[in-house]
Amino acid sequence: MFKNTSSRYGLVSILLHWLTALTVIGLFALGFWMIDLSYYDSWYRTAPHIHKSIGILLFIAMTTRLLWRWYSPVPRSLSSHKPWEQLISKCTHVLLYLLIFIIMMTGYLISTSDGRAIQVFTWFEVPALGELFPRQSDIAGDLHKWLAYTLIALVVLHAIAAIKHHLIDKDATLLRIFGRDKKN
Repeated sequence: MFKNTSSRYGLVSILLHWLTALTVIGLFALGFWMIDLSYYDSWYRTAPHIHKSIGILLFIAMTTRLLWRWYSPVPRSLSSHKPWEQLISKCTHVLLYLLIFIIMMTGYLISTSDGRAIQVFTWFEVPALGELFPRQSDIAGDLHKWLAYTLIALVVLHAIAAIKHHLIDKDATLLRIFGRDKKN
């Protein structure tokens, strides 16, 4: 029930998957909205604080997700999946993980280049390393933005592929991330 089996995802993997998906989409939407805030907007300081805090919590969740993936390996591919589909799936998942971690690291570099720690709500703080290289916040900011756009594009393609498997191939690919299979 909690762990993955060879044919379906367990409860922990399902919860971590959907928590990550909703958080990534929410952070993207918040980031996209907050870049146009003016200094006099009431959300000018609040929105970035929420964005950073949730980003740090996502880092913790993603680290937990990686450890869980090592402890409870993902189900095997469906027999109906072609070898090229399996390869694309593996590459896509690796790229999703890499993009999320790199985006979080660039966010950290942006936020801490002035030497101030990141306050995660009022719960704890993540210390700053300060400016490690010239123009750190500008370079990290550009990377953060463009990698976030790339991540969202990949998330959309990932969702389209899952829907294609469900509606066209009529296999259990999409059902498995809801903890179900075709027999349910």
